[in-house]
Amino acid sequence: MSFQVVGHPAADRGARVRQLKEMGFGWADLEDEAYWVDQAVAMDPRVWEELQEASGLLWTIFDKAARFIIGQRDLYELLSIPEVLWDGLDAVPPEEPGLLSRYARFDFSVGLGGTIKLLELNADTPTGYVESSVATPWMCSQHGLWTPNTAMPAQVRHAFADAPPAYAACIAYGKHEEDSGTIDMLVRHMEQPVVCVDTLELWVDEGVLRDASGQAIDSLFALYPKEWMGVDDGGEALAYSIETGRLRILNSPHAVILQSKGLQAVIWGLHELKAPFFTETEHDAIEAYMLPTYNEPVFDGDYVEKSMFGREGGSVRIYGAGGGMEIKDQDGFDTSVFFRPVYQARADLPRIRLHDGEYHLLTGVFMIHGEACGLLGRAGGLITGNSSRFVAMGVRKD
Repeated sequence: MSFQVVGHPAADRGARVRQLKEMGFGWADLEDEAYWVDQAVAMDPRVWEELQEASGLLWTIFDKAARFIIGQRDLYELLSIPEVLWDGLDAVPPEEPGLLSRYARFDFSVGLGGTIKLLELNADTPTGYVESSVATPWMCSQHGLWTPNTAMPAQVRHAFADAPPAYAACIAYGKHEEDSGTIDMLVRHMEQPVVCVDTLELWVDEGVLRDASGQAIDSLFALYPKEWMGVDDGGEALAYSIETGRLRILNSPHAVILQSKGLQAVIWGLHELKAPFFTETEHDAIEAYMLPTYNEPVFDGDYVEKSMFGREGGSVRIYGAGGGMEIKDQDGFDTSVFFRPVYQARADLPRIRLHDGEYHLLTGVFMIHGEACGLLGRAGGLITGNSSRFVAMGVRKD
C-alpha cells in the first residue's frame, strides 16, 4: 500500500490547536470547523523516491515548455493568458532555468498501488506552506515518520537570497488568517527584512508601485494570482509597472505560463507528436506521469473539465464513462467565466479512512528553488476544494 493512516486524535484538541497557533499555524480550526486532521498519512518510501524523481523531471519539462511559449502571442492566447500581461512576458528577461517560479507546488493523484499522475501545477501562488513546513514536521516527529519537509525553510532562504523582495503582499493582510500567515512564515524563512502589506493598499503612480504611505516599491513577493491583472481594477497599471522594469515581482511574470493548465495540453501535444524538443527520458516521464490533456473535449467519457486558471476546485467538472457530468464543485469560484477550459483524462484520487470517515487524498509536492522538498496532504471529496482538510503526510522509515 502506498499509504497508511497512523495515529488517533488526542482527547484535548483545543490544547493542540493552541500549540500549533504558537508555532505560526493559526487556522487549524476554521470558523469552528476542523481544518487540520489530528492524524498522519505514512507514505511508502519507494513511492516518495519515485514521486521526488517524477517531480524533478516534470519541473524540467514544464520549464522547457514555458520557454517555448515565451514570445509567441498566439500561444499566450491559446493558454488564456490575459493580454494585459503579454508585453511584460516579452519584455522581462526570463529567470535562469528551473527558476521561472521559485515557489510552486505540484498536485498529484498517487494511487494506493503507487501509480503517480500529475493533476496540475500551481506555479504562482500556492498556499499550504505553513501546513507543510511547520505543522507536518511536528506531526511526523510524533508518529515516527521521516519528512522531507524540514528542508523547506532552507530552500525558501536560497530561493530569495540573491534578490530578496522589499515587500510581501496578500489581499486582506492581517485579516485573512491563512494568506497572512502564509506570507508571514515565508518572510520569516527568507531571513530578510521584508515588509508585509495588504495588496489592496498598494497603488501605482505613473508606473511606480507605492505603499499606503507613498513609499516606492521596486520589488514585491505577491500572493496574488497574476491572471487577475486582466480582471481587477488597477491590474493594467500593475502590469505596466512590471513590463517597464519599475517593479520586480516574485514569482516572475513567466510563472503565469507555468500556471496555465493549457501548458499541459501543449506538453501533451508535443509528446504525441514525438517532438525532439523533449529528450527520450522526458517523453517517458510525460507518458508515465502526465494525463492526456487537450484544448477541446475529445474524450467520449471519463474526463475532467477545468478552467486554465482556477483554484480550490471552483471550475472543475467531472464526467463519467457515459459522457455525462457526475460532479461539479459547488464551493469555489468558477473562473471559467473569465478563462478558457481545458480537458484532461480522469484520474480519481485514492480513498483513505480517517477517524471520522472516508476521504479522497490529494498529494502535493512543493517545488522551492527548483527542488522537490515538501509534501502536503489534503483530504476531501473527488474534487479537492475549499472544504478539504489538511492531513500531515510523511514517509515510513522502512
